[in-house]
Amino acid sequence: MNPTEGKKKKIRLLFVCLGNICRSPAAEGIMSGIVEKNGLQDIIDVDSAGTSGWHQGDLPDERMRSHGEKRGYDFCSHARKFRESDFDDFDYIIVMDENNYSSVKSLASGKDQADKIHLMTEFSVQFNYHNHIPDPYYGGSSGFELVLDLLEDACEGLLQVIKKEHSIY
Repeated sequence: MNPTEGKKKKIRLLFVCLGNICRSPAAEGIMSGIVEKNGLQDIIDVDSAGTSGWHQGDLPDERMRSHGEKRGYDFCSHARKFRESDFDDFDYIIVMDENNYSSVKSLASGKDQADKIHLMTEFSVQFNYHNHIPDPYYGGSSGFELVLDLLEDACEGLLQVIKKEHSIY
């Protein structure tokens, strides 16, 4: 008997921003915390990537890590560039803005792959923030706090969508 037989495939989420040092690793860390809090680690897997490879191998931006720590998060993933194979490896590819959407969609080989791509703000419950999660990189503290607020909201909304779509209760 195959050891993976009867074992349900994990639902895999990939968060994507430009450099993979602010928004997407924060979304990864927040969603990982929500998944763990709900006891769904055996069902949902979370990762992040960037559309550029500028920061490949780097930890998330120090300011994002600091703001995240104040909220109890540990943003410790290492930046990597989005690759075409991610379409095969992930069920949901969640991008932070329209530029990320265009970059990722340009790599999709067909409708099935393109249908996996979603804007993070599609999952927002409390906030309606102009269809994008703003990049806090060139701003101050308030920008990082806003991004964390928006991501916490959208990650909670995303979990509800996943639970509904995959009959997880």
